[in-house]
Amino acid sequence: MDTATAMSRDPQDVFSRRLDAHRGIMLKVAATYARNAHDRDDLAQEIATQLWRAWPGYDPQRNFSTWMYRIALNTAIDFVRGNARRIRHSIPLDEAEHDAPSTQPDHEAQASLRMLHRFIDTLEPLNRALLLLYLEERSTREMAEVLGISESNVTTKVSRLKQRIRDHVATD
Repeated sequence: MDTATAMSRDPQDVFSRRLDAHRGIMLKVAATYARNAHDRDDLAQEIATQLWRAWPGYDPQRNFSTWMYRIALNTAIDFVRGNARRIRHSIPLDEAEHDAPSTQPDHEAQASLRMLHRFIDTLEPLNRALLLLYLEERSTREMAEVLGISESNVTTKVSRLKQRIRDHVATD
């Protein structure tokens, strides 16, 4: 057996390769649930830790990104609950620290992004997770699997979230 084959069978190497290939999921979840850079880094590290702990139970027959989302979102929800217990209010958006790539200032787009972040900050953890998955254009089936709810419940909740967004835009 050659070195490359031996390495590909090493669980840590396989995990590292998969994590690197799907790092964007971890970073998006961390950015959705933590607004300042320090908390985002802490949450991303905690997500990676939880993924590693859960790795022995991963079924390769299942979609890796779905499995990863489920663990990342559960970790993020626990993170939010832990912070809520400590500070008893939502974390304000610190726009100076929030990474919003832009080559030119588009004030309308930035205002829309700020409005979306304010809305996201008002959501309970399950709806925040659902909105993240919806914005990532995940299928109803995948959202249901990640969140552990039925597909019809996903459809209903997405419809209600859309209405809440419309109401939020109308009052903002």
